[in-house]
This record gives sequence, structure tokens and C-alpha cells, in this order.
Amino acid sequence: MTRTVLERFPAGGPHGSWPAEEFAQARRAEGLAAEVVMDLTTDTFLVIVPQPRPSTTTP
Repeated sequence: MTRTVLERFPAGGPHGSWPAEEFAQARRAEGLAAEVVMDLTTDTFLVIVPQPRPSTTTP
């Protein structure tokens, strides 16, 4: 399964602020399976949506 990044948020937001979680929740309200993951390399939160890989088998 692959993932599509919808948005990136810096990890150093104001105390008590969760912009990545709020963005993901709004996408879930729209019917997307959005989730938040941490990219340790860039110190950012990513809002992602899983995308199934196309089937490689032929009927």
C-alpha cells in the first residue's frame, strides 16, 4: 500500500495547538481515511491517506 501526503505541518507548533490533527479530522469528516504520522527526518507531521496499489494480476 502506498500513501499520499495531503499536508505537512512543522512539529514546533504552539503549546496546545494540534493543526495536523485538526486538518486530519476535517478530512475524515469528508470521508477520507486521513491519519497523522511523524517524519523524524524533517521534524514535521504529515497528514496522509493510504492508497491501495493497483492489482498486478491479470484475470
